[in-house]
Amino acid sequence: MLAKILSGAVVGLEAVTVTVEVDIASQGLPSFTIVGLPDKAVEESRERVRSAIKNSGAEFPAKRITVNLAPADLPKIGPAYDLPIALGILIASEQLLMYKQTALVLGELSLDGTLRHTNGILPITMMARDQKIMHIFVPQVDAGEAAIMKGISVYPVPSLLSLFLHLSGRVELTPAAHVSFQDIDDPQNFAFDMSDIQGQEQVKRAIEIAAAGGHNIFMKGPPGAGKTMLARTIPSILPRLTEGEALEVTKIYSVTGNLPPGESLIKHRPFRAPHHTTSRIGLIGGGTHPMPGEISLAHRGVLFLDEFPEFPRHVLEALRQPMDKS
Repeated sequence: MLAKILSGAVVGLEAVTVTVEVDIASQGLPSFTIVGLPDKAVEESRERVRSAIKNSGAEFPAKRITVNLAPADLPKIGPAYDLPIALGILIASEQLLMYKQTALVLGELSLDGTLRHTNGILPITMMARDQKIMHIFVPQVDAGEAAIMKGISVYPVPSLLSLFLHLSGRVELTPAAHVSFQDIDDPQNFAFDMSDIQGQEQVKRAIEIAAAGGHNIFMKGPPGAGKTMLARTIPSILPRLTEGEALEVTKIYSVTGNLPPGESLIKHRPFRAPHHTTSRIGLIGGGTHPMPGEISLAHRGVLFLDEFPEFPRHVLEALRQPMDKS
């Protein structure tokens, strides 16, 4: 039998839909094959899915199982496909009836069937809403991150067993309540506050003007003059993030796995201070599997390059275009 489950993948900062197709053949030797350009983490999901299904009380079919992650030309990265693969196997083996509702499923499985934190929940939820996918099943620990989006039902899933019981109609999962931007607490406590700096009136005035106009600023002076301290106080004089800006920043931090545990939305402006040994890719972003760099992580906030002359020339040259467009 063939089963198809909708899931999602993050490419750069944008999300795309991925269809997890599971086929269980009635003939052939027992095997478990995953195709569709999977990386090592996706390939290892075979063992996680096998153990999770058995430890959830279901039967893992001893047949020829083929899993296709479509589109096949898109590289699949990370363990987010564990849950849709396991769900597809349960449906294809007829242990679970095909659910009729259009839903998107993602999450990393533990060996006991519980779901772990998964990166990229927010951009995938935004993509699902834009494509009129009205239901999404995510790990329970990430439900708050997805619940900040309006117009979509977010189901927090603690384990594979709970999802099985929900889809079989035995125990219903309750959708997470929508979390509005205004309801999220933002204490705005700064470790470095410009109001605590005594003196340096001219420098503080220059920083205020640069911050107000969104300009770059270059500080030069002898060691111990307070340049680093003053730079670290810049976020304390910047305006609060708007809802749109907060979603942009949270989206970047969700993709990179930098979203603080327990937080669903970042409401304070980021401050990034990479070391001068940071590589060009680490600063600009990119790589074999493109990921955001320090410039993107500082979006809507402050990028502080301490000991600026110590950065390699080719790294500074890579900053030219982003600075010209900022």
